[in-house]
Amino acid sequence: MHMSRMNHQKIFAGLLLAGVMLTAGSGLVWGMGSRVPAVGTTAEDFRLADLDGKQQSLSQYRGKVVLVNFWATWCKPCTTEMPAMQAMYDKLRDKGFVVLAINELEDEPKVREHIQQHGHTFPVLMDRDNKV
Repeated sequence: MHMSRMNHQKIFAGLLLAGVMLTAGSGLVWGMGSRVPAVGTTAEDFRLADLDGKQQSLSQYRGKVVLVNFWATWCKPCTTEMPAMQAMYDKLRDKGFVVLAINELEDEPKVREHIQQHGHTFPVLMDRDNKV
């Protein structure tokens, strides 16, 4: 079979696009690997603003059990698990349990609306620069 020049160009463009996507994807994965701590290591301290603008740090909760959760309003699994986190927080907060829900890269009004709509009372921190 003889392929036309147009088909060759489409195949080349498709392969080029696939190569770019694989390269970009592997860069993201490898970049994340350096940020994932080993089990048993101490988490690095961070400072982020909560929805009231108050700065909070991980170190201020030293000695407590802290669940750090990364989430977004568009992430269905994230929003599905939040009621269970709220129930756990309600049950255990008087015993030193804390939930820090870290929202990455979303607008504060959207996050605030979501939290108020669902009645979550645990601290929500805004990671606007995606540094944590």
